[in-house]
Amino acid sequence: MKSKNLNKLIILLIFLVLSLPLKSEEQIDIWNKSKKTDQQNIIQNKINLDEIKKSNTLNTVTINNDIEIESNLNNLTDNSNIFGIYEPAQNNFDLNMWSQTEAEKVRSSFKRINKIKLSDTATQLFENTILSIAHPPQGMDDKEFINLKINWLIENKKIELIEKFLKQNSTFPEKKKMIQYLVDSNIANADIKSGCEKISFLDKSIKDSYLEKFKIYCLVFNKKNNEAQLQLDILREENQSDKFFDDKIDFLLGVTSKTSKKINEKNLLNFYLSSVTIKDFKFEPKKTTKNIIWEYLNSANLIVLEDFKDKEKIKDLEAAANLNQFDKLKIFDIYSKINFDLNTLIRAEDIYQTLESVDSRALIYQKYLLSDNEENKIKLLFLLKDLFKKDDLSNIFTSYLSDKLKEINLDDIDESYKEVVKKNIISKEEIKKGKIKFDDKVLHQSRLIKYFNNEIDEKKAQKDFFKIYKKIKKNRKYFFSAKDLALVESLAKDGFEIPKDLNYLEISKQYSVPSNLLRLGKTNESAFLTLKLVEIIGEDEAYNLDPETIYFITHLLNQNNLKTIRNQILISALPQRS
Repeated sequence: MKSKNLNKLIILLIFLVLSLPLKSEEQIDIWNKSKKTDQQNIIQNKINLDEIKKSNTLNTVTINNDIEIESNLNNLTDNSNIFGIYEPAQNNFDLNMWSQTEAEKVRSSFKRINKIKLSDTATQLFENTILSIAHPPQGMDDKEFINLKINWLIENKKIELIEKFLKQNSTFPEKKKMIQYLVDSNIANADIKSGCEKISFLDKSIKDSYLEKFKIYCLVFNKKNNEAQLQLDILREENQSDKFFDDKIDFLLGVTSKTSKKINEKNLLNFYLSSVTIKDFKFEPKKTTKNIIWEYLNSANLIVLEDFKDKEKIKDLEAAANLNQFDKLKIFDIYSKINFDLNTLIRAEDIYQTLESVDSRALIYQKYLLSDNEENKIKLLFLLKDLFKKDDLSNIFTSYLSDKLKEINLDDIDESYKEVVKKNIISKEEIKKGKIKFDDKVLHQSRLIKYFNNEIDEKKAQKDFFKIYKKIKKNRKYFFSAKDLALVESLAKDGFEIPKDLNYLEISKQYSVPSNLLRLGKTNESAFLTLKLVEIIGEDEAYNLDPETIYFITHLLNQNNLKTIRNQILISALPQRS
């Protein structure tokens, strides 16, 4: 027994001795490789650390050892709670742009902004701020923060921005909400092909029965029946399907020859499947019908009025159009098809009041179409305006009235009509329309504006500044306005040399800047400041703001080094345009 154990021990020792050289060589190779990798990591970490310091994306970086540096870098690059479209530096922000702001302030600001119909200027400022990649505010988790953004994008139908967001952010809370909105938008527009393309944003991490069902329908739509059947079987096994969906897909796949005639309004996909599987599909929308189903009915031309004597149905469609659920122009098309005899049309202005409300509007509308006199057309249009207003349906007619008044040549009508016509024309000025007219006799309208639009460099702008100021100085009656001050202060902020006799700091004392907004700069709340400016600008374009407001907005932006946004405001607010 002892001899056997001794033999085993000798064999084991021989094996260990033979294996030692090979193992030691392996250990040396690994050690050398590891040492080389560690040195590379240290060098790379130093490079990355310098980049962090330059970009101000971290307030402090602890460098006790290589592991801590690597940890900070991972927090920056692999952070799961920072989402957006724009690099923060693009608008002079940083990753911590919200970090000093309390969550409740942001929530309240969003609530107020959601109640405002923002101008193009305010919208651009708001988008640049909320879609910049950054950490959430104090006391707000990433899910709530992303929801504020998603809800605003959806509410304002920002399709292009939603698609950009999905392309640039692979995984984030409530991603399925964004995808479903895109899908439903395309179904509502009766554009199933595009909707099926949007489903590509869906990944394996998202389990949502609605989107999975639409994905299966897309396979059927694209004639990939075998794959659709396989996916349907999997959905059934996971108990994510239902009787209605199974019935419709089985019918579309040819598995069954009959399908339920019941119209399902639970969601848009169910309603759409009802419409494409029921022969001679007919649906009477009601006041309670969802807006998105109204949109689909409009797009697919599924709202058909067969009996123009059915005044109750016409009233329902008028009410829907007034709520933007039904195409407003189709109301006028309906009016044109209501039958009146020739005598009634001739006496329209005398007898319209004796008719039912729908008929009275239809009669005056047809009389307007038959009129060939401009002043008579104006009278009839304003009579129609009163008839719509009487039944609280003004929303149907406001834009139509404006469009028709634009067609009238003011030179062909009496002076007494011109003012009322102009008042009822909706004109939306757009800064993109018209070219800037430079006037070197007025500082804020001079060619210096080119600098803020990156058309000339600082050196050229500096020379122009002295030349223009020298000319203006000769005009003793020249009034140095708040807009001039906004321009000069911005140039000074960018390091321009200001003429010694132009004491813009003294002039600035004439204008007050809200102290609560100034404090936001001192507390490093640049992002929240821009939200407050969005509230101030509101429905106005920058070029419609009064000079003092333009000054204090640019002053605040200068104080917070938000030069990109400042330039956008200046380019909109200062120049005159042709």
